Amino acid sequence: MADHIEEKVIMTPKCKTATSTTLVVERKAVEAEASDKIHVAGGDHTGIIINKEQVYENGVTEPCHAQLEFRVYLVSGATGSHTREARALRFWFKPQATPSERPYEAQAFFRELVSPQDFPKDYVGFIKKIIKLMQHKYLQLKILEIELRQEGSGTPPPESNGVISSKTYTYVYSNGFFIEDNVANQTPVISEQRVLDMIENAYPNPLTVDDFITSGKWSKAEVKDALEALEEKGLTRAMSEGLYIRQHSVDTQVVKQMPTLCSSRQPSIAVITALYCEKQAVDAMMDNQETFVRYTTVGESNVYTLGTIGAHRVVTTKLPSVGRTREAMTAAGNTTTRLLGIFQKVEYVFLVGVGGGVPHYTDFAQHVRLGDVVVSTPAPDLPDKSVYVFCEKAERNEKGGWDYEIKPYKPASFLLQDIAIRLAQSQAPWDSYVDEGLQRLRGVPGRWDAPAGSTDRLCVDVGNGAFIEVSHPAPQGDQVDRGGLRVHCAPVAGGRAVSAAGEARAAFAARARARAYDCELDAVLDSVVGNRKDCFVSVRGISDYRDGTRGKDWQPHAALAAAAVMKAIVAAMDPPTD
Repeated sequence: MADHIEEKVIMTPKCKTATSTTLVVERKAVEAEASDKIHVAGGDHTGIIINKEQVYENGVTEPCHAQLEFRVYLVSGATGSHTREARALRFWFKPQATPSERPYEAQAFFRELVSPQDFPKDYVGFIKKIIKLMQHKYLQLKILEIELRQEGSGTPPPESNGVISSKTYTYVYSNGFFIEDNVANQTPVISEQRVLDMIENAYPNPLTVDDFITSGKWSKAEVKDALEALEEKGLTRAMSEGLYIRQHSVDTQVVKQMPTLCSSRQPSIAVITALYCEKQAVDAMMDNQETFVRYTTVGESNVYTLGTIGAHRVVTTKLPSVGRTREAMTAAGNTTTRLLGIFQKVEYVFLVGVGGGVPHYTDFAQHVRLGDVVVSTPAPDLPDKSVYVFCEKAERNEKGGWDYEIKPYKPASFLLQDIAIRLAQSQAPWDSYVDEGLQRLRGVPGRWDAPAGSTDRLCVDVGNGAFIEVSHPAPQGDQVDRGGLRVHCAPVAGGRAVSAAGEARAAFAARARARAYDCELDAVLDSVVGNRKDCFVSVRGISDYRDGTRGKDWQPHAALAAAAVMKAIVAAMDPPTD
């Protein structure tokens, strides 16, 4: 019986042109003898073989399991000139690695490869680090193909500051994508937009001048000037007792309490939104609208818009504030409970708005981009069937992994999820609903059209405040990009412990199979479940790669896309029986 042959890590050149080099690093059980073409390493590098043959085919005919491309900017130490270089990594895993594990392993490998603490300073160091990572970790990785391709001279991104020096070259990688985090603790300069954002976030609650001074640390004169300018533009209005509120674009009826509705006008569907643009987008999907605002100077005000979508009566509301403060959580729960108490015929609850996408840097089919929509449905390969998973706490464990405290949510009935999955597999009409919404929102402030695709920049958080920009994955094999609105059916996650960029975010998303994060709406779902509503769903239009609250440019369009998907689901529901 032959002795067991240990696996070796073998590097072989595959091909070389004037502007590119392709190498293959493979894990293989072989016995190799040193020669002028074969270098067998020893000492700390025992188990590594460098094959200097110039022609190599890796023998794999199936498409790679994961692919990732990024760019570095090489700065010549002698001349100061810049050269842009694309670096592509193609991964093949052993059969034991499941399809769900592969993209996460590839992303983890990449994140460790480009870590700023020891980012390789030259070609040799770059290849050496890849070989050492394969030698000691990532044992499920069988073959890694590396392509280095020069793309000509050019200047690095203007905000780049992730610079690592070496004698010959300086590597500059795209940084500052989430630059707002770096200045988050500074007092923001007052502007009409910042004041309007505060008013819209608080709506339907009014704000006083003191609220702006306390929150924004601005002077009274600055606040007054901004409020007057917004009022002249018809965006805000002053109420009695020095209160300011958003001027609603549709007629509203101010009431002390909601009027009693006859049975035929009672809504069976409730739609809950958190941002002002989300409610505007949802309302644009309805006909026969009536809006009622119940103002209070103590406690929470409420806004309800009643209307129809097809044969269904619908009521929409906006939460007065969101976040993890006790006040915001209490307000979100109370608003939901009050809504369900007033409209007692509601059977179906939709949480509609923006969210943060969970990108798959390596797999087009699972990749979520800005402007896509994620509908909360169970992961088909997980037994618990949760549609929303909230993470209260994430901590490192002794094995280097993560331990989580979570709250999972699943509806008693998956009716809405089943409809969404069926629509996603067919030619659903959501694109036409987006166009219809754009027509109805014409003249309403906000950029409702999709921003330019070039603004959808995909970056990997590699630690120490550094981000490397990578290419969006392209379709592989039989995958097809059909254009139009892309809808993903997968769990949605929430929780500040994991929604920020970084390893915890990717690890939790992989665990929960989540493709979107939201702005922490667990208090709303607590109320929905507590009020025994059997059918609920979260629909998230992707406006950033965090939790949806930072992507201001994409928020209006992402909210409109989510509202269009919500309308398609409602239109596909059976008409009410009464």
